Amino acid sequence: MFRKILIANRGEIACRVAATARRMAVRTVAVYSDADARAKHVEACDEAVHIGGSAPKDSYLRWERIIEAAKATGAEAIHPGYGFLSENEAFAQACRDAGLVFIGPPPSAIQAMGLKAESKQLMEKAGVPLVPGYHGSEQDPALLQREADRIGYPVLIKASAGGGGKGMRAVERAEDFAAALASCQREARNSFGDEAVLVEKYVTRPRHIEIQVFGDTHGNCVYLFERDCSVQRRHQKVLEEAPAPGMTEAMRRRMGEAAVAAARAVNYVGAGTVEFIVEQRGGEMDFFFMEMNTRLQVEHPVTEAITGLDLVEWQLRVAAGEPLPLKQEDLRIHGHAIEARICAENPDNNFLPATGTLRVYRKPRAAGFERAPVRVDDGVREGDAISPFYDSMIAKLIVHGATRAEALARLDEALAATHIVGLHTNVQFLRRVLASRSFAQADLDTALIQREQAVLFGQEPVGLELAAAAAVARTLLDERALEGTDPFSRRDGWRSHGTALRRFDFEFGGRHAKAELTTLHDGAHILALDGQPAPLAFRGEADTIELQYGPRRTRATVYTDGETDHVFTRDGATQIVSLDLLAHAGEGAAEAGRLTAPMPGKVVSFAVKAGDKVSKGQALAVMEAMKMEHTIVAPGDGTVAELLYAPGDQVTEGAELLKLAA
Repeated sequence: MFRKILIANRGEIACRVAATARRMAVRTVAVYSDADARAKHVEACDEAVHIGGSAPKDSYLRWERIIEAAKATGAEAIHPGYGFLSENEAFAQACRDAGLVFIGPPPSAIQAMGLKAESKQLMEKAGVPLVPGYHGSEQDPALLQREADRIGYPVLIKASAGGGGKGMRAVERAEDFAAALASCQREARNSFGDEAVLVEKYVTRPRHIEIQVFGDTHGNCVYLFERDCSVQRRHQKVLEEAPAPGMTEAMRRRMGEAAVAAARAVNYVGAGTVEFIVEQRGGEMDFFFMEMNTRLQVEHPVTEAITGLDLVEWQLRVAAGEPLPLKQEDLRIHGHAIEARICAENPDNNFLPATGTLRVYRKPRAAGFERAPVRVDDGVREGDAISPFYDSMIAKLIVHGATRAEALARLDEALAATHIVGLHTNVQFLRRVLASRSFAQADLDTALIQREQAVLFGQEPVGLELAAAAAVARTLLDERALEGTDPFSRRDGWRSHGTALRRFDFEFGGRHAKAELTTLHDGAHILALDGQPAPLAFRGEADTIELQYGPRRTRATVYTDGETDHVFTRDGATQIVSLDLLAHAGEGAAEAGRLTAPMPGKVVSFAVKAGDKVSKGQALAVMEAMKMEHTIVAPGDGTVAELLYAPGDQVTEGAELLKLAA
């Protein structure tokens, strides 16, 4: 076994690899960028080496610096994690040339599977079923349009060298193909340095089911069962579970054997994932090869949970030349596991990525790796910043139960106990997905989010009454904590006789709400919201408040961040803003005619110029942030008065991009 390895990655996967290495008494070396100088993964390793600037191209993609760091620290092997250089055959070969072990497949396997078009040609020879499509090397846009017309719409354009939903678009109509192709090529070029794409038939009601495979240098290869990754937004996974609901033993064996055949076709070594599109036709299911990811997957913990195995340990042992620890007949499925990806993004605003500081980051109680009831994999701590330079994922929340129903209930409890303040996240959205009819009944396909959008977006589970009562109680508790015991110095309205009246103004759900708090001479409170009074009683310790407002009794955890109270309850979470009416007077008029960046990022292009007339919903500009493109559209009809930036400019969130005149 290795004495020391370098982890050529950051965030939660670097922390994850370091944890297994520590358990195996293998020392670790971290690498870090300017933005990650104080990151959690740096502290998780025994040593750390600075490798460059904050942007990935200046640090985590500079493989020559990574190899220099490995040699300088005496590391014998490099674990690439996932993303960045994990599927770069030139980096894998450079490691070998430098006398270092690349903890992953041989460069030839990465190359064979790295380009989707060539890999599909290889899979066809190996007898693995394929989706109808164009996988050729000719990339003339007119030819690609003709191929799409031949295949028949809808079609899916996919970056040949990519993954993770980048450089991917579904196209419903022939007239939309050219614009979608150009956008895919830009994303592919920016993310992978290669704009080649393939075009495939878009399978209706598809499920995304992948098989975990593992090979060694002794000719052994096994499959560690399947994961269902059908719940996606923007072709990126949101929830993953294992085993796949509704999977029969016969289907599992067929898919597993096809995945092993795919791995053997390229002499695969190490951890890999063969991804399939599964077409559902009544009670029948057919599967088609989609791609092979030649690395460990983000969702590998659900496989660890149902098998009781540490896949990173397997990676290290195989890379050190050991045979696979188990044979196919020794592998078993135990229970059910689900993983939720907690991301910095705003689901109610088209999943725009968010940046900011984790002012509050509280996690559910977790323990262990394999088969732990609750597990949290992350690379951040409270107080850390989520920057625009890297992926938007904050953490992975993994649960395991004896049944799917038990795992679902456990995941909802764990999400309810996840409190994040400082930026938008998808935590409440994930809870709504779990509660949706489709997911609860395992009616899965990649369009689940669109199908259930009526219950997934724009929901308010807490309500104004509870939010305002919690905010008022938080204010009074904070005031009491600052005051002495002298009753005449108290600010909560106590009187030796009579009553006291106090007004609160809030913004909630986009509207102004007024509340009046009456404090009786005995200290009892009556809170009237919009003229409707009800008794208010509360007591609290730290951030948690036992609250009763009218007939409703609940426990709320409230964190105050500036003027905003973030209220977390068992039923959901919300935010309510305390207004200082004098301070906010006159705001709003200055915003007319402005069009601002919804997140920090880079201006890719403008679709208009000064003087152009535009209509509501028309595309105006394209921005790129966190490796994804986002289209900015006109909020109403008007005329472009001025463009304030140029393509390639970096902008901050809220920066005015252009001016529109009515």
